[in-house]
Amino acid sequence: MQQQQSVAQRAQSSWEHNQPQLDTGENVLASLEVDLNGDRQFGPAWLVLTDRRFWACDSTGAPWRSWALTPQLQLQLSDQAGLGLLELHDAAGRLASWNFTLKLHLQAQRFEEAFTQREQPPRPRGEEAAQCPSCQAQLPEDSEECPSCARELHTPPSTWVLLRLARFAKPYQGQLLLGFLLMLGSTAATLVAPYMTMPIMDKVLIPFQNGERIDPSQVALYLAGLFGAALLSWGLGWAKTYILALVSERIAADLRTTTFEHLLSLSLEYFGSKRTGDLMARIGSETDRISVFLSLHALDFITDVLMLGMTAIILFSINPWLALATLVPLPFIAWMIHLVRDRLRTGFEKIDRVWGEVTSVLADTIPGIRVVKAFAQERREGQRFHDANARNLAVNDKLNKTWSLFSPTVALLTEIGLLVVWAFGIYLVAGGDITVGVLTAFIAYIGRFYGRLDSMSRIVSVTQKAAAGAKRIFDILDHHSNVPDPVQPVEMGAVKGAIQIEDVGFRYGNRSVIRGLSLDIRPGEMIGLVGHSGSGKSTLVNLICRFYDVSEGAIKIDGVDLRRLRVADYRRHIGLVLQEPFLFFGTIAENIAYGKPDATREEIVAAARAAHAHEFILRLPQGYDSLVGERGQGLSGGERQRISIARALLIDPRLLIMDEATSAVDTETEKEIQKALDNLVRGRTTIAIAHRLSTLRKADRLVVMDRGEIVEVGPHDELIAAQGAYWRLWEAQARRVEQDSDGGLIVVPPNAHAHTTNA
Repeated sequence: MQQQQSVAQRAQSSWEHNQPQLDTGENVLASLEVDLNGDRQFGPAWLVLTDRRFWACDSTGAPWRSWALTPQLQLQLSDQAGLGLLELHDAAGRLASWNFTLKLHLQAQRFEEAFTQREQPPRPRGEEAAQCPSCQAQLPEDSEECPSCARELHTPPSTWVLLRLARFAKPYQGQLLLGFLLMLGSTAATLVAPYMTMPIMDKVLIPFQNGERIDPSQVALYLAGLFGAALLSWGLGWAKTYILALVSERIAADLRTTTFEHLLSLSLEYFGSKRTGDLMARIGSETDRISVFLSLHALDFITDVLMLGMTAIILFSINPWLALATLVPLPFIAWMIHLVRDRLRTGFEKIDRVWGEVTSVLADTIPGIRVVKAFAQERREGQRFHDANARNLAVNDKLNKTWSLFSPTVALLTEIGLLVVWAFGIYLVAGGDITVGVLTAFIAYIGRFYGRLDSMSRIVSVTQKAAAGAKRIFDILDHHSNVPDPVQPVEMGAVKGAIQIEDVGFRYGNRSVIRGLSLDIRPGEMIGLVGHSGSGKSTLVNLICRFYDVSEGAIKIDGVDLRRLRVADYRRHIGLVLQEPFLFFGTIAENIAYGKPDATREEIVAAARAAHAHEFILRLPQGYDSLVGERGQGLSGGERQRISIARALLIDPRLLIMDEATSAVDTETEKEIQKALDNLVRGRTTIAIAHRLSTLRKADRLVVMDRGEIVEVGPHDELIAAQGAYWRLWEAQARRVEQDSDGGLIVVPPNAHAHTTNA
């Protein structure tokens, strides 16, 4: 009872000004405040579980909804493409759903656990329930695995995923309707020829065999009808194929563009778990496969369905009993399609994944060819490609084994069906129930009927290929950034550059990287982040840039929480120089102006001068118009770094962040850049990471980090005098290796260079 009261008190504080109308005696068991609204943007919503009902309020000021707790009411927790998802179901289907960022996953697990355990009887006193070490939820009896923590989302590819392409087809619904009408007319025109065989046989050929004279005008009329139908079918078929091919290419182009634009909107966490080659294969080959399916195979499938339907109507109108004999193979073919479809569906998804491995080897090896050759690993990389290609071959062989049996079997069944029609048709002709012309027309129609049936069975293969590709595309489109924009963003005015880091915590999965970190950075102040590798320096910079969102606490710019600002608006005020400079294929000027494409040549040159890059650029054959190879090939590491510094300086950012900005330059070049940076950091909030501590001597304050926490803060001289963590780092770098008189190596102890601390 005390536990229920404490839960109720916590819930009361969460929705103090917006409470559900509980009945007398209705007790709150658990509550959860999620941080995303129905549009998956930042906004509060509340879930409350009582001993009678499930309550939900979707936003501040919105009315509360409630559902009575029945045995059919179920609450499901899952991961939906980088976001948490809670779904409320009953026997009729889904009632409601709520999204939240994964930092609330633990609270959501506990809320779901409370919902699941609400009807279970209490355990006898003294009998303790086993708990999950991660989420502290009670484990099922006779189990050592937590269902919540072990839950994984496995969604096999389904043909129905192709229906999701309808949203991309909506802008072209007029052309699609016209194409469908043309297809309908073309299919109807192709069915005229078999129907004309009946009068030709019964009114021309058979009477002629019986001694009657052929009427040339009548024959000409029939032949003109056949020619006209063929000509009409050709014209309508050409028009519908052309129109639908254009539409399918545009649908695929829109799908490709939308996927790439959505990919650019995702956070860095998504790219950290994906391989470049796999993403390239999805956007490239998968969209091409969908385009081919839409322009060719989907068109053929619709034509086949129309042909089968129209042919069946004509057959039943001519002779119902003979038409029924035509349908004998259909149940067997349908059963085979159902049997093979699941194998094809999973098989093609495996093929796509394995092909992603093949392209990933190429994406890894070709950009890194210099390293491959430097370490003479051509044979090793060749073996990697051979192994990936062999796995691709094995998966294809396994699938082809299934398909090679399916297709001939369908052909055999259609031949058997044709024999049944021949036998039954001869029986009816012998009994005088139908004429030879009717049987001839039937055979002509059945040839088309079974031909289309065989074609439809072959489409199963390409349909499953397209479904597997569409699933991989929609896996990207369904993934939502865990750094979303707010529902009602705060407009950024003039940025002063004050940064407040308030009790920040951050986790990579279950691994805590930063814990309880607080720091105030004044506008225009230069902060140097130092510490051992893995201490959390780069992670802190990533949080300040909002590449990730904090798990706990808040980071504010000029007093405004970063999560209340539009991501793009905020990052326009940040100049970032990465430890590994990345240049795009293009000219020097285009790379410098990447953050400000409309920059004038004077602005580009000024930024290059400030970064001490102007002199070496002028020595290039075409100066600022010299082409840079992919990833900066053709330039030294120091030259690439100075261009990246010029790129950051061109946008004149209020926040300048340098992550080992001078690590790729020599000592002389570092001195030149340092002189420029001494002037550039004035009036601009600067955060610099450097393992070479001498580059941070002029920082206003040094922040020493260790294991995700701040252990020391202060100017260089004060930290040296304190002889703490920073002093130990400084002394470790002050050690040097010297040659003794015998040619050996000696390590000079730190205290031998104590005088260097005041240098």
